[in-house]
Amino acid sequence: MDSGTEHRSGAVVRAGRALGRAFLAPPRLVTRRVRRVTHAHGAGESGMAKLIELHAVHSAGDMLITFALASTIFFSVPTDEARGRVALYLAVTMAPFILLAPVIGPLLDRVPHGRRAAMAGALLARGMLALVIASAVVTGGLELYPAALGVMVCSKAYNIVRAAVVPRLLPPRISLVKANARITLTGLLSAGAMAPVGLALNAIGERWPLYAACAITVVGALMSFRLPGRVDLAKGERTAHLAELAEVRSGQGGAESQRGGFLPKVGDSPVLKALVANASLRALSGFLLFFMAFLLRGEPLPGLSAALSLGLVGVAAGVGNGLGNVLGNWLRERSPELILLVVLVVAVGTTVTATVSYLAVTVIAVCAAAGVCQALGKLALDALVQRDVPEVVRTSAFARSETTLQMSWVLGGAIGISLPLVGPLGMGVAAVLVLLGAGLSVRGLLATARRGSPHPRVR
Repeated sequence: MDSGTEHRSGAVVRAGRALGRAFLAPPRLVTRRVRRVTHAHGAGESGMAKLIELHAVHSAGDMLITFALASTIFFSVPTDEARGRVALYLAVTMAPFILLAPVIGPLLDRVPHGRRAAMAGALLARGMLALVIASAVVTGGLELYPAALGVMVCSKAYNIVRAAVVPRLLPPRISLVKANARITLTGLLSAGAMAPVGLALNAIGERWPLYAACAITVVGALMSFRLPGRVDLAKGERTAHLAELAEVRSGQGGAESQRGGFLPKVGDSPVLKALVANASLRALSGFLLFFMAFLLRGEPLPGLSAALSLGLVGVAAGVGNGLGNVLGNWLRERSPELILLVVLVVAVGTTVTATVSYLAVTVIAVCAAAGVCQALGKLALDALVQRDVPEVVRTSAFARSETTLQMSWVLGGAIGISLPLVGPLGMGVAAVLVLLGAGLSVRGLLATARRGSPHPRVR
């Protein structure tokens, strides 16, 4: 080989390396910035950053599975048939929370020393079930629904264990509210980033998003074992029940429980009031998701097309949820009761306005407000559990409250698909859902807020 040929070959190699570096530079820059955020305020040293990254992987897999199920059950069939399919899907979704939740929680409480293995097992099982769904989406086989049930059970188990792990990895400089906000926001960003990937994979074939979901869940299972070993420690913990949460009183539950039991005044429990308020907000979210999805297919928002209407309400809900988590981080020093009172007022105000004046702007405002209120409400509930529930039952309390909220979401969705597709009627029902929760919780929350109960920054 002469020197000229050698020189040209070397130039090609150098050009290829430069092109490769230029191609990899943006992902590396994004990765460094993400790691800087997830490792901030001591999260890297405590191990919280690893949990945040694991939840991002979990959320990415969730998005791909949800995308595949939505394109199969909802978008690929006429509206009337889709409502029947979604009703069946919701019934399947409801099953783990009504029938299996009383089993899953206590079962995981009995194996507190295997939390990393439990998370890995839940992720691996969900990945295998994604392959089962992949074989059913093309043929439309009945195995789609049992597999969807299994996916929901696995996701439920993962979220219960994750809730138990968070207090174990909490850095001294971060409150539980801020930690949960950071985890949730990272999951939302991960799911949002995965949405166009799911769209591209679906264009190749209906099964490809599920294949990718399986691969991602395997990665997540391996990441579970990167969590610090102390997440498997559970010295002194025991199981909590909703009846006990109803007996926790503001600012006193921990001390009283250590002396031998919860306080007996059930009706005054801020934890129970916050759970009721959150249940109504979660029911509102489920209702809007399914009701608006079916309504806008055949009756778009005034002056807009069906595709643009669906896109706007979806973006409004997603942006609202993200904004709620950002606000939760900023408002972490505020009284959680006060936060809940404000979000209930906002939810009631927007839904009533949309009922009276059904316009594109009012409906979009309802969807955005639902996202903000659901996120802030959940962070406030977590803060109350941290403040008022004694440490020995706190992780179990998170599991019980999550079960209640998931059941509320499914119930709201079931109401949404059973109603006549009339816009003002749907907004009226949405207002009633929130008003019920507000009526049952506002008085107790207001009384607690007036007492000025403390809201600790850390454990």
